[in-house]
Amino acid sequence: MDSLEQTGKDLERLEQQVRRLLMQIQQLREENSSLQTRQDALVAERASLVAKNDEARSKVEAMIHRLKALEQT
Repeated sequence: MDSLEQTGKDLERLEQQVRRLLMQIQQLREENSSLQTRQDALVAERASLVAKNDEARSKVEAMIHRLKALEQT
């Protein structure tokens, strides 16, 4: 095998590796986008749950204060 044939085979291997890398890059971009979307949804859900928890805490504290006020009368 002469050097020209070897160079051609090397280029083919390199081209195949580049194609595989490009496919991996595309898959990783899609996965990253999906994960980012999921993270955004989870952050929004967490904020909503924290707000609901704060509201429930406030209501419970208000009930406790009313009960204490009723006890004192």
